[in-house]
Amino acid sequence: MILHITSKQEWLEAQARGEYVAPSLASEGFIHFSTDQQVLKVANAFYHGRTDLVVLVVDETRLKPEVRWEAPAGPPVETISEADLFPHVYGPLNLDAVESVLEFPPAADGGWRSLPL
Repeated sequence: MILHITSKQEWLEAQARGEYVAPSLASEGFIHFSTDQQVLKVANAFYHGRTDLVVLVVDETRLKPEVRWEAPAGPPVETISEADLFPHVYGPLNLDAVESVLEFPPAADGGWRSLPL
């Protein structure tokens, strides 16, 4: 399984559209995903304080677009190693690959310490 953090609104729009298209697909050519070991670091680095998030749990074997395991893209983050490989999905996410959608509220300080798996 691979994981993607998005807003509840973006997920609702994807369901209405029939596929999920993150803004990064247009700007970077792929959708950022994480493993269960990486997702908390990503959440704390890029989404601190957001209360409108969900985590898409995706079965990589059911994805229609190509998945490449690559070095992190974007600005360097202290808690994320350049040696870590992240799953990047090179196309719109087909909704039938989504196994579950998890509520992802932060702790009182705006950060995350656990994933509600």
